[in-house]
Amino acid sequence: MKVEGWLFLGAGIFFGGTDVVYWYTSKDATGTTALAIGVGFAVLVGFYVLFTGRRLPKRPEDDNVGEVEQGTGEVGFFSPHSWWPLFMGLAVATAALGFAIGWWLFLIGMLFTVFATIGFVFEYYRGNFSH
Repeated sequence: MKVEGWLFLGAGIFFGGTDVVYWYTSKDATGTTALAIGVGFAVLVGFYVLFTGRRLPKRPEDDNVGEVEQGTGEVGFFSPHSWWPLFMGLAVATAALGFAIGWWLFLIGMLFTVFATIGFVFEYYRGNFSH
């Protein structure tokens, strides 16, 4: 995970230099703030990935003489046919649209987001796939 961490830290350094040049040439507070937030996010993710990568075992991608077979095995558990991510996306999109249209649509979107979150979290506690 070293490569990913240094990639994000490098992006943060690049954004920092870009932010200084942008502020010096334009004196625009909005763009300067947006770039500064980008610097913060990139450095935050880079630090997290580097810090977490030190505590994890070495991955096959990090081995310079590694073989493809080293990366085989179980990757994780992925729900094969869940409709909840679609409902979650629609609910969050409705809430985001409520910022532009009105508070009433935002509240409806947040209500749908709560219901979709509950359904998403508890989908394996009932029905055919309950544990």
